[in-house]
Amino acid sequence: MLDCLIDAGLDTLKVLPYLLVAFLILELIEHKFGPKNALVKHRRLGPVFGGLLGGLPQCGFSAMVANLFASHLVTIGTVVAVFLATSDEMLPIMLGEGADIWFVLRIILFKVAVGITIGLLVDVFWKRYKNKKQTEPIKSQISHLCEKEHCHCEKHGIFVSSLEHTLKTGLFLLVANIIIGLLILYAGEENIANFTLSNPVVPYLLTALVGLIPNCAGSVIITELYLGGLISLGSMMAGLLAGSGVGLLLLFKNNNNSRENRLIVAILYVTGVIVGALIDLF
Repeated sequence: MLDCLIDAGLDTLKVLPYLLVAFLILELIEHKFGPKNALVKHRRLGPVFGGLLGGLPQCGFSAMVANLFASHLVTIGTVVAVFLATSDEMLPIMLGEGADIWFVLRIILFKVAVGITIGLLVDVFWKRYKNKKQTEPIKSQISHLCEKEHCHCEKHGIFVSSLEHTLKTGLFLLVANIIIGLLILYAGEENIANFTLSNPVVPYLLTALVGLIPNCAGSVIITELYLGGLISLGSMMAGLLAGSGVGLLLLFKNNNNSRENRLIVAILYVTGVIVGALIDLF
């Protein structure tokens, strides 16, 4: 129980700096640029930059991009690219177990390449099939967040307001991480692993499902199963591609468009399953 609380606290603390940066960006745009929404006009390469940032060994950028997407600062393809490329706990676990560093780097670069490719494709198809309505101005989106959390941006200034948003979101993440951690504690990581191993006919479906757990536990379980020789490389990649750390939690918390949220989850899951199966096939 104590370890669960400590892990939840550490996982939350690691994300806070990225949340602060995200909220500072949002506040700066609201106060300095208003509803002009200049950034929205230059987002075509978002999935490329998102995939590269997501490849860095942590899940902070997935949390950051979820907030930016909720305010229409980045495209849906950028979110997908970051989420697919996010490495979470895979890197430290593999290096700690003595895995070849070049093998680990190839995994990260592969995830980045998949994230960029799928992100760009998603943006192309989303633009083609989505409703032709004008994107809601950034200011109104950020103002909605302020009203939702009852903050006073104009009164306290940009930094204090951003810090307030960060702490409130951090508290939400802490509670969510504790709940998820307790569920995994009582369900048992071994039981989750055994459930995956007991269904060898559909390993990619199961590992991708485990990867969707909005917590570092998913990537820990999947990586450990692979290092133990219990699942294939493709099965591991299916789970790691679908996993995005706490990004999904913040996406559902801050983005009111449930259709977009469900679509992102579906893209992560389907991409993980298909790419994982193709890896083992070839």
